[in-house]
Amino acid sequence: MLRAFFLLLSFVVAFGVSASNNVTQLEDNGIQRWTPKVFSGASSYTLGQHKGRLALQAISDKSASGLVLTQKVDLNKTPYLSWSWLIENKLLELDERSKNGDDFAARIYLVIDGGLLVWKTKSLNYVWSSNQSAGKVWNNAFAGSRVKMMSIRGTESKIGQWYQEKRNLYQDLIDVFGDKGSERANLKAYQYIDVIAIMTDTDNSKQSAESYYGDIVFSRM
Repeated sequence: MLRAFFLLLSFVVAFGVSASNNVTQLEDNGIQRWTPKVFSGASSYTLGQHKGRLALQAISDKSASGLVLTQKVDLNKTPYLSWSWLIENKLLELDERSKNGDDFAARIYLVIDGGLLVWKTKSLNYVWSSNQSAGKVWNNAFAGSRVKMMSIRGTESKIGQWYQEKRNLYQDLIDVFGDKGSERANLKAYQYIDVIAIMTDTDNSKQSAESYYGDIVFSRM
């Protein structure tokens, strides 16, 4: 009986550790669940093979539109976010911290929806920067401190090459929006992501970009 208990416990632990949530499910065309959102001209998003793997192709020509998924994700259970991406060109001569330069060859939005309390809505953008190094954080030029930009890839990254990323999203939210002083308070502020979005946009700079996204997966570890 004791041996059976420990075998069951091992199974539960193993299952919990491997728990994950693939929100794109490209193999099953799960991206169809995502809703197009046009801000300024429609970028093109197409599923297909690119450099040996299935990917979502994004092409923007002086446009800004994305794909949006409204789905609550519990970061207490799956705090890590993993994805892969590739860009085929960088955007030139931009000041990404200004309104005229707020364009990115690739970006992933993570949104905490404040509902009627709009001032409590927050968004962290993981971006591929064309003119800054990786690891920079700044306020969005249009939305201010409620929307934080974080350059995961930057000027040192190569075009035409796949990169695999993994971030502790829950910890990143605490770092960029502020530690509330206790784990209980941090969970209250940052436990749930309500909206995920993918966007390749070039409307402000009037340039063009081609990029590719792999599956986006939330996980426990």
